[in-house]
Amino acid sequence: PDRRGPAFETWLWWSAIAVAAPASAALVALLIWPALAGHALALLVLVAVLSLMLASRLRRRVAYPLNTLSNLLEAMREGDFSLRGSRSQRGDALGDLVHEVNVLAETLRQQRLQVTETLNLLGKVMSEIDIAVLTFDQERKLRLVNAAGARLLAAPATALLGQSAEAIGLGDCLDQDADQLRQRQFPGGNGRFEIRHQRFRKDGMNHELLVISDLSRRLREEEQQAWQRLIRVLGHELNNSLAAIRSMAETLDSLLDRDPPPPDWREDSSAGLRLIRDRADALRRFMLGYAALARLPRPQLREIALEELIEGVARLETRVGIRVRPGPALRMAVDPDQIEQALINLLRNAAEANLQTVGAQSLVEIGWQLQRGSVLIRIRDQGPGMPLSENLFVPFFTTKPGGSGIGLVLARQVAEAHGGSVELRARTDVPGCEAHLHLPVPEDR
Repeated sequence: PDRRGPAFETWLWWSAIAVAAPASAALVALLIWPALAGHALALLVLVAVLSLMLASRLRRRVAYPLNTLSNLLEAMREGDFSLRGSRSQRGDALGDLVHEVNVLAETLRQQRLQVTETLNLLGKVMSEIDIAVLTFDQERKLRLVNAAGARLLAAPATALLGQSAEAIGLGDCLDQDADQLRQRQFPGGNGRFEIRHQRFRKDGMNHELLVISDLSRRLREEEQQAWQRLIRVLGHELNNSLAAIRSMAETLDSLLDRDPPPPDWREDSSAGLRLIRDRADALRRFMLGYAALARLPRPQLREIALEELIEGVARLETRVGIRVRPGPALRMAVDPDQIEQALINLLRNAAEANLQTVGAQSLVEIGWQLQRGSVLIRIRDQGPGMPLSENLFVPFFTTKPGGSGIGLVLARQVAEAHGGSVELRARTDVPGCEAHLHLPVPEDR
């Protein structure tokens, strides 16, 4: 009940005193007026009735809030967190107890709401992801399967639930303890699958989780995109060369058909043949570059001094000045020929960028530093900056007239073969570009 009078403990104290008051008053009366002893029985009945009435009232006033709290706790146990105790007074034992029960109910309501929202989100994610997720109970019977799992097993989820792993052809997957990549055939398709198997507990019982990813389709999609990019670039290069060759061949054919031939037919024929030869040479270089990318060997590691390698590469570029910024003395195991070629390509790009803007008197900077378990080799130019293209690392794509489009790609392949990476960034201090070559180094270096 909502009591705004005395605190519950004070009221309980005075109520207990009131229950004992009739008996105490009767005893005092007998001591003062002995003549009342003749009416002792009637006095005893009166005291008993009054005491029982006061005790009954005390019982009701104490039991009612306790019954209310019992009902609140029962409702929370049944999952109903909407009920609240109405006692608002704080500062006594009963008020504090009701308040704490209300706070507990609100906390449980918020937690259930969060769990419900999380489960709804998880259900949507499970239904949308293209990865089969299946759980089995301690008897290896299917208890949960998402839409991708149903498609993989070529059956509706309602028909699969409750069946054993052996009945749906997944018994061998549950027998494996480690993650595996396997060529496997399922009712819904065959190909290369990654199968992950984990165990967990639910309601104190052992359960098992299977996650099956179809790698074949993703690999096919990536392969198709790679082929499309390659064919687009190859087609562009071949069409440019063949169009020029065909046009010149038609010109020479019409020139030879003229009778009599023009006086300068020899010079025109010679120039046309030179053009055909130049375009054929360009196509040959183009194909050699493609072959170089396709035949990049595995790195042959040996220990070298990084400073000597960088200084040797810097001496090879003579079109612009190269400034070597010294870094820490470092010896590392790499394939020096491949790393040298990657640095030559990056320096050549930087030098050509400088020649486009500031000319041969400009400087290209190259330096290195240790950075979180790797060495960073930085090459900085003063050229026009980062090209506005997402295809810089697409084979044979180039933004420079006469460029081959394999320099950056080859540098990245060399870096990745060593466990590193290559990236391009725009300079923030002056116009220009930075090429970053990251290579891993052992922790004790």
